[in-house]
Amino acid sequence: MTRRLKYVKRASQAVAAVQLVVDTKGFTYKKWGAVQRCKARDWIVDNDGDVYTVDRVSFGRTYRQVGPGVYVKKTPVWAEVAAAAGRVKTKEGSTGYKRGDYLVFNHKNGADAYAVSAKKFKRMYVRAK
Repeated sequence: MTRRLKYVKRASQAVAAVQLVVDTKGFTYKKWGAVQRCKARDWIVDNDGDVYTVDRVSFGRTYRQVGPGVYVKKTPVWAEVAAAAGRVKTKEGSTGYKRGDYLVFNHKNGADAYAVSAKKFKRMYVRAK
């Protein structure tokens, strides 16, 4: 069993983001091996060239604006190394992951999950003190 540990995003890891505040029912797209759903008022995020959507409630709770269209993650995450390949349910759909990738949770209880490759996770996050 792997341990879930607390991490914070590195200050240098800002994202570009825009909220989808137009009259729309949203849209679907394929990413991470599954169909993802973007709803009206969700956020479209560019994380160093990796573009995806984030649920509006989750984004509003976990990010703060630091410049025009620029945001940094303000809340810690809890993460564990995946012992085997699998799929994690996200607010937008689901994400496939491999053994050794990180399962990341915006809540200590394991809610609001996503997966990140080990290489990206280590570049973006550090252990919280």
